[in-house]
Amino acid sequence: MSDSAGPWMVVGLGNPGPEYAGNRHNIGFMVADLLAERIGGRFKRAQKAQAQVVEGRLGPPGPAGRRVVLAKPQSFMNLSGGPVNALRDFYKVPTHQIVAVHDELDLDYAALRLKLGGGDNGHNGLKSLTKSMGPDYLRVRAGIGRPPGRMDVAAFVLKDFSTSERKELDWFVDRAADAVEALVTEGLERAQNTFND
Repeated sequence: MSDSAGPWMVVGLGNPGPEYAGNRHNIGFMVADLLAERIGGRFKRAQKAQAQVVEGRLGPPGPAGRRVVLAKPQSFMNLSGGPVNALRDFYKVPTHQIVAVHDELDLDYAALRLKLGGGDNGHNGLKSLTKSMGPDYLRVRAGIGRPPGRMDVAAFVLKDFSTSERKELDWFVDRAADAVEALVTEGLERAQNTFND
């Protein structure tokens, strides 16, 4: 897909504020932060939406690199759709060039799965995105596993990663960022072949 179709947008899903920064639910923000570091940009408040954005290029230098807008909605997870839709309109991003990076209960910790479209699986961020712009966007599903015992799902996702999980967290975030880059520069099928667990 050429740049003439508009830039790509990578949306890291999470909740704003320092108290949520290390939560399982914020893996999308962590990946977006690493991607911003890779392109040498800093997140700034978006003028047209309740979000932080950084613009740059992902992938190899030169024409093979892709124009990309990295976004972190600042509206809280369950209202992510509004800011993302506003950014989509402002930057003129086709929906099939939007990548949502989010935590996924149905995958083991640190597993990744890339896909286009689908349901929200009870994920409030995806529910809000789909309500705002339909289901036909790309997803990088970052596995966090299921809560132990009878722990409430909401409590589980709003807890920080465990000590043992944190040992692998940097590697996990790095690999998820690699998957996003591959998705944007090589397309879904090749990225799936490399990264789907």
